[in-house]
Amino acid sequence: MSETVHDAVRIGIVSISDRASSGVYEDKGLPALQDWLTRALRNPITFEPRLIPDEQAGISATLIELVDAGCSLVLTTGGTGPAPRDVTPEATLAVADKEMPGFGEQMRQISLAFVPTAILSRQVAVIRGKSLIINLPGQPKAIAETLEGLKNPDGSQKVNGIFAAVPYCVDLIGGPYLETDDSVCKAFRPKSAVRTARPAA
Repeated sequence: MSETVHDAVRIGIVSISDRASSGVYEDKGLPALQDWLTRALRNPITFEPRLIPDEQAGISATLIELVDAGCSLVLTTGGTGPAPRDVTPEATLAVADKEMPGFGEQMRQISLAFVPTAILSRQVAVIRGKSLIINLPGQPKAIAETLEGLKNPDGSQKVNGIFAAVPYCVDLIGGPYLETDDSVCKAFRPKSAVRTARPAA
């Protein structure tokens, strides 16, 4: 029986924290992102991890570097609150060709189910070239919640997570065909955009 071929994908994961990047405490953002993506995607993934401080110019430069390196998807964690050092959204918007406001709106909607302070979050998502860049929350639990969405007690989907829309978005901007493990996150595509499985050569 032949195996199905999945497109290879390069993904940038960026944890933005003054204290974690200087070694004051252990970074939990990068392991959380890598763990979730490894479970959610069936594609072979090459990760490009970065742990950097809350410096706007440095964040923008890192995002540009990852896009130029061929990352079809770049996920950041941290630096999206109202504090003076929280500059991730500004750094992200500075490198954008297009803003995708629906991602931030949905992330805040999901987080509001857990904490009223979700309205303080300023996450954005943008397109740069053929790459989708998304700012995620800083806590590993919140990262998983916003990516997966909320489920009912019986396991059915109550509120869609943002990742359900990511594969089709990457399709539309010319990236690889991302395929998800439905038990973690079921991607949505119009029927006309669903690719039939390609057998291995």
